[in-house]
Amino acid sequence: MKVLVLGSGGREHAFAWKLSQSDKLDKLYVAPGNAGTKELAENVNIDPNDFEKVRTFVLDKAIDMVIVGPEDPLVNGIHDFFLADEKLKQVAVIGPEKAAAEMEGSKDFAKDFMARHNIPTSQYRSITSENLEEGYEFLETLKAPYVLKADGLAAGKGVLIIEDLEEAKNSLKEMIGGMFGAASATVVIEEFLSGIELSVFVLTDGKNYKVLAEAKDYKRIGEGDTGLNTGGMGAISPVHFANEEFMSKVEERVIKPTIDGFQKDKTPFVGFVFIGLMKVGDDPFVIEYNVRMGDPETEVVLPRIKSDFLELMIAVADKKLDQFELELDERTVTTVMLVAGGYPEAYEKGKTISGIDQVTDSIVFHAGTTSKNNEVVTNGGRVIAVSSYGDTINSALKKSFNSAEKIQFEGKNYRKDIGFDLQ
Repeated sequence: MKVLVLGSGGREHAFAWKLSQSDKLDKLYVAPGNAGTKELAENVNIDPNDFEKVRTFVLDKAIDMVIVGPEDPLVNGIHDFFLADEKLKQVAVIGPEKAAAEMEGSKDFAKDFMARHNIPTSQYRSITSENLEEGYEFLETLKAPYVLKADGLAAGKGVLIIEDLEEAKNSLKEMIGGMFGAASATVVIEEFLSGIELSVFVLTDGKNYKVLAEAKDYKRIGEGDTGLNTGGMGAISPVHFANEEFMSKVEERVIKPTIDGFQKDKTPFVGFVFIGLMKVGDDPFVIEYNVRMGDPETEVVLPRIKSDFLELMIAVADKKLDQFELELDERTVTTVMLVAGGYPEAYEKGKTISGIDQVTDSIVFHAGTTSKNNEVVTNGGRVIAVSSYGDTINSALKKSFNSAEKIQFEGKNYRKDIGFDLQ
């Protein structure tokens, strides 16, 4: 089978790593890929959002399956584009159609979906310039801290959590005024939920589903969960507080009504459902949905899948997921993200990376890297994810931290306290 993976990050390198282990794989392409995917597949210099170029490539190379990594092409309707084309509609696309991708493309859409299908979540209001006063009034009914979310895609950074009421009101006005561009023309104000976060990853063929694994990621740049939000500084799977009783509640109250909701709303969903949860007491509440695998959670979830990943994707495409026997590794996997100096604010690219070949106890997933003059150099804010297996969180983390020290580039930064709240 010939497979094209769309994307260039750590998630896509993890996909390529897992797919390349399958006997069913004949040829693997990644567009545009990075220095890590180059070792496993053929990188193709195509923007995943340039659907016409993707179309030409898929037809030229007789691609059988397209796995969409990032959210942008899905929200922009790449699956619909394939289905509307006589020559492309037989190609399997792993990723939802545009209508269902609004679950990530619009926070307001997702909240409305949850309300409609009785899925537990926090109180909220959606605010635009037209009802700004209503926003101020709703903030006054809430207790601090105040949560403001850009409705649209903002690269994982369109969320503010503010302690002071007046500051929250001012920030609401600034967001609507363009703080996050068009993404915050609508702002969703949410009640703050106090608990511990985790993410649950579900794969669906539109009717059947499999729960892949749960993970916990660390979004803040600073140790002790301080500082600015990032795309993610590390992750751990499994999460010990997500015990059988809790996960049973997640399945009954969240996963089943979500998958059923897609069918009731006639919004076809084929692919990965990322469910961001808050465990409040012993109960799950949904914070957000994403319509693809998370990053860096993919770098701990995929290593735990013992089954043939391409066979799993084929089962999704053939709508036979209920017949697939998913096997997970019971060991803990941890990943630590090495980031560029200055990230998540201004940072430089093009820094030479060394020491990757010295890593023996971990899997090195490239995120923001590229090849230049036969060297691997930095090409993004989040540069490399270092994933390790262990019988315990501590043993896995020790390997990841030791391996992180072996990899060098100017300005390298990483959190040394991943998992601090799970010990």
